[in-house]
Amino acid sequence: MPAEEPPVPTEEPPVPTEAVTPLIRGIAVLRELTEADGTLSLSGLERATGLARSTVDRIAATLARMGYVRVDGRDVHLSPHLMELGNAYLAALRLPALLSPHADALADELDESVSLAVADRDGIRFIHQATRRRAMSLSFRIGDLLPAERTAPGPLFATEWTPADWQRWRERRAADPRDLSFTAVPPRTYGADARYDEDFVRRVEEASANGWAVDDQLIEPGLVAISAPIRSPHTDGEAAAHTDGEAAAGEGRIACVASIVSHTSRHTAHHLRTTLLPRLRSAVTEMEEELRRTPPPEPGPPSSNLALWTGESKLRLGRDFIESLARGLTVLTAFGEGRPELTLTEVARATGLARATARRALITYEHLNLVTTRQSRTFTLTPRVLSLGYPPLSRTSLPEIAQPHLADLTSRIHESTSLAVLSDSGEEIQYTARVTTGRVMSVNITVGTRLPAKATAGGRVLLADRTDDRTSQHILASVRSDGYALVDEELEEGLRSLAVPIRDRAGRVVAALSTAMHAPRRSLRECVTDLLPELMSTATHIESDLHTATRFTHVPLT
Repeated sequence: MPAEEPPVPTEEPPVPTEAVTPLIRGIAVLRELTEADGTLSLSGLERATGLARSTVDRIAATLARMGYVRVDGRDVHLSPHLMELGNAYLAALRLPALLSPHADALADELDESVSLAVADRDGIRFIHQATRRRAMSLSFRIGDLLPAERTAPGPLFATEWTPADWQRWRERRAADPRDLSFTAVPPRTYGADARYDEDFVRRVEEASANGWAVDDQLIEPGLVAISAPIRSPHTDGEAAAHTDGEAAAGEGRIACVASIVSHTSRHTAHHLRTTLLPRLRSAVTEMEEELRRTPPPEPGPPSSNLALWTGESKLRLGRDFIESLARGLTVLTAFGEGRPELTLTEVARATGLARATARRALITYEHLNLVTTRQSRTFTLTPRVLSLGYPPLSRTSLPEIAQPHLADLTSRIHESTSLAVLSDSGEEIQYTARVTTGRVMSVNITVGTRLPAKATAGGRVLLADRTDDRTSQHILASVRSDGYALVDEELEEGLRSLAVPIRDRAGRVVAALSTAMHAPRRSLRECVTDLLPELMSTATHIESDLHTATRFTHVPLT
């Protein structure tokens, strides 16, 4: 059959006159980077967004100054710090923090992947994934958007659609018959099919009657899932605030949907219904009880306050820094735990922005469907905030987080730098990331190399955090007290190494940042006076990114 043309987008509402154009353009750049899995060249961004190259360069420079992207030559990469925008939505939603432990426990019990999803207009968006490590495993990421009709959660959410929702769905199906706009799923082989749409209507009716729904290989052959709704105990609380605000909130509305996802080599759709559905329903009951008994948290401080900082950045970078873009992005960070709904005054106060500036940013976000207003004249974030970089960044690892920081450190100290973790036995360290410097005589260590933990600076930093270690107690006590380890020619003659800890959100040492060199290049005193401050500064930057990335996701250490 002839190839189909790309989907024709449905008519977009006109841009409000008070919208902030640089903010719209900045959001477009972030979305294109997200669709490109986190990396795109500057020229690629120019083509994808239709913006002038000079505009793309200025947007990239502004986002880099904010720590949201990293510009490496001609390429732009999303940075973990950008996840603070998605974290603001997830923290305001509360559902991941309250329900993720239950989803993880269910996944462990059944040895199957379990996900949590919320409605995003006529699609679903994941807010938590508890996956299993298998050759064939779930590849969806937090923030991924899927069409409602090709999922198990979709029919459940559609039981609450209004006539306007159904109309919007039909318009989208007609404009994008092969789901090309949903990059997280394989495109449909064929285009629009009335029977396929009628089948979705039937599945919605069955979901309404049964209280559960099944995906029997709708996304791709072999993938099956069964879903059950988790209903909010609140009449107008934050659990119901994740929609676009069109459906009226009420007692027992769907807050999110839990799904068990498997493969036909393990379970058929029928087997999911007969064997795993009772346990899923039991877990859903536990989750709903968690929502009922947990009171709303007290409002905490906003995750960041960039309003005052933007003026300084404008002075430093000049016209390359787009202040209106930076200030607009600041508005999203005003929301968070205990702050699911904010008035205009509260947004302005949280960000330090003038009311007029905050108002224009909120008008822009409403146009982009990132923010919605409620009848109480308050604003809430929508799940679409997760489209700003969250999916590719949610699968990052600690070595990937550390690598650009290692490169910056190496360029400053002109010595090779490494990241290492402790082996399961606790007797060795394994190097997981490394950046070398060009010298005739250099330390020959590669990623994957294992060395005795007690004879290396990185190993001692890692061992010092173990309270049950009784060997070399006086050495490790000194490392704990000093906050670093310096090893002089103990592993090998002429080899001198220095290491500092990398700590997780709970304060546990999870990795060691180190540098090693030929002893004559630097004295022991110079290692402490010249290199140690640089290592500690880099460790702080790595920890900042790690803490942001691990707030609602799991970051592998290797």
